Amino acid sequence: MKPYVEFENGQKMPIIGYGMWQCDSPKQLEDALDVALEAGYRHFDTAYLYQNEDVFGCVLKKWFDSGKVKREELFIVTKLPPQGNHHERVENFLQQSLNNLQLTYVDLFLIHNPATLELGADGKSPKKDASGNVFPDLTTSLEDVWKALEAQVDAGKTKAIGLSNFTSSQVERVAKCARIRPANHQVELNAYYPKKQLRSVCKKYGISVCAFAAFGSPGRKSYYVSPTNNDAHLKLKIPTLFDSPIVKEVATKHSKTTAQILLRFLAQQGIVVLAKSVAPDRIKSNFEILDFELDADDLKRLDSLDSGKEGSWAFDWKLSFPGIYKHPEFLLTEDE
Repeated sequence: MKPYVEFENGQKMPIIGYGMWQCDSPKQLEDALDVALEAGYRHFDTAYLYQNEDVFGCVLKKWFDSGKVKREELFIVTKLPPQGNHHERVENFLQQSLNNLQLTYVDLFLIHNPATLELGADGKSPKKDASGNVFPDLTTSLEDVWKALEAQVDAGKTKAIGLSNFTSSQVERVAKCARIRPANHQVELNAYYPKKQLRSVCKKYGISVCAFAAFGSPGRKSYYVSPTNNDAHLKLKIPTLFDSPIVKEVATKHSKTTAQILLRFLAQQGIVVLAKSVAPDRIKSNFEILDFELDADDLKRLDSLDSGKEGSWAFDWKLSFPGIYKHPEFLLTEDE
C-alpha cells in the first residue's frame, strides 16, 4: 500500500492526516499538533469553520522557524465555509484562511458544503435572524463557485481544489463543468457507512476520497442526545465501531488497536483517512498503520459492518446552521 494518493497534477496527498475539528482549547490543539508533527504526520486538515486556523498558523511558523520542517514537506488542507461559498467571495475567504495560517498557499482547498448562506455585516459570519436562523443565498451556483476556485489555482493560492459533503449528483455536475477537476472529496466514511455509490462516482472522474469520522464518531452520544434532535434514540441503537466484536477480533488477531484497524481498513482501499485525537499516545498509534496488512478475510468481515444510512453519524449542519436545509443544494438525502 502506498503511503499517499496521487492527484492528476502530480501532488501526493499523504494517506494519513491529522484532523482538527472539535479541539477543546487553543493550548490543547497546539500541544497535539506538536506531538503529531514529531510523530511524522505531514498531512493536516483544518477549515475556516473550525476557528483554529490561527492556532495552526502559529504552530507552523514555530516549526518553520526552527528548521524542523519545510513548507514543501507538508500537505495542508482548509475549507471554504457556506457563507463564503459564492463566486464573488471565494478569493476573500481563501485569503482570510491564508492569513490565519500564515501561508501563501494551501495544498488543497475544499468547498465545505454545497449550500450557500448569506453573508453577515461583519464579512465573516453567516447572516442570522433574531432566532439564530441563517438565510440561504440563491445568487450563485455550484458551477460558478467552482470556476472561482479554479481561479485561485491559477493565482497560486492553492495547488488543488476539491469538495466536501457533496452528493453523487453534485459531484457529477462539478466534474462535468470543471476545467480543473476536483482532486479530492472529503466525506463521512467508515466501516458502518462506506458510501460505495459515491466512491464509485468519484473513481469515475479520477477524484480521490478522504474519510472523516473514520472511527464512526465515538463521541456521538453526547452530541446527538439533545432536545433538538428527535432521531437520537433511533441512531443510538448502533454501537460504536470501537465496541464492534468484529473490529475487536481483527485487532486482537493483528495485535493492533481497534482505531488502527479502522484506519487501515479504509487506507488499504486507497481512501485517505483523518485521525483526530488530542491524547499523545493515540496520536502516535493512529499514525502507525503502514506496518501490517489486513487479509481477505479481515476485509470481508469488516465490510459486513456496512449499515447504510443508519451508519451515518456526521456533524449535523441543521443543528449548527438552522435554516441551511432551505437551500436547494443542501444534503436532504445522503448517498447510500
